[in-house]
Amino acid sequence: MRLALALVLAALTQVACASASVDELIGDAACSSDAECRTVGVGALACGGPQAWRAWSIRRTTDEAALERAVQQQRQEREQAIAKRGEMSICRVVPDPGAHCAKPADAGAGRCVLRAAGAPGGGAAVR
Repeated sequence: MRLALALVLAALTQVACASASVDELIGDAACSSDAECRTVGVGALACGGPQAWRAWSIRRTTDEAALERAVQQQRQEREQAIAKRGEMSICRVVPDPGAHCAKPADAGAGRCVLRAAGAPGGGAAVR
């Protein structure tokens, strides 16, 4: 029982480290227009596909290849954790919601955020 718990904790720690790397590369996702916003699928589901989507900005993330490598590492680590635990899930598609530049009324700069579910406009994803 303790060994199983230790393995689960180790897998979760690896996934958390990979997530931190993705977060660092995305940074504050600052933008001035929707054209600067992109989406990327992160994590993995047991049936395949991304767990979630993250918005990022081409204005701030200058190394798209590094972001792709970090996302791929995170995906692989999550897939390994799923396999180790024999995890199962319902098979569902988490569609790319797209992203837009949300600008507060009192500020010039905005931040790339995910569109609301069902909102028009798909994302330009990193694949």
